Amino acid sequence: CSQKVHMESNGEIKARGALIVLEGLDRSGKTSQSARLLSYLNNLGYRVESWRFPDRDTAVGKMISSYLTNQSQLDDHTIHLLFSANRWEKRSLMEAKLKSGISLIVDRYSYSGVAFSSAKGLDIEWCKA
Repeated sequence: CSQKVHMESNGEIKARGALIVLEGLDRSGKTSQSARLLSYLNNLGYRVESWRFPDRDTAVGKMISSYLTNQSQLDDHTIHLLFSANRWEKRSLMEAKLKSGISLIVDRYSYSGVAFSSAKGLDIEWCKA
């Protein structure tokens, strides 16, 4: 795990956490590999947490969960934007943890949204924006 450092206003040097993202097909082992990596890095003494997107515990995450369980129907553009909003909901907390030196292992992130939405026919450049 390479660590970048930044200088705090009090002159103290702190290591920034790493953002480690695992992307892949459904049931390809992302969650299993995340758990293994979390255990390995914890055993090495790193401060690390495992996260997963979509985060179905947030307000937007609940809308996504409803869509994924076929309880609601949404336009492809709308669901893509909801997935983006779900990551945005967690942005401040993610940034704070990374700045405090905690590394995050993330099971799915923005590239999943690009892959799924562009596979449905949405413009890939729009999906990446």
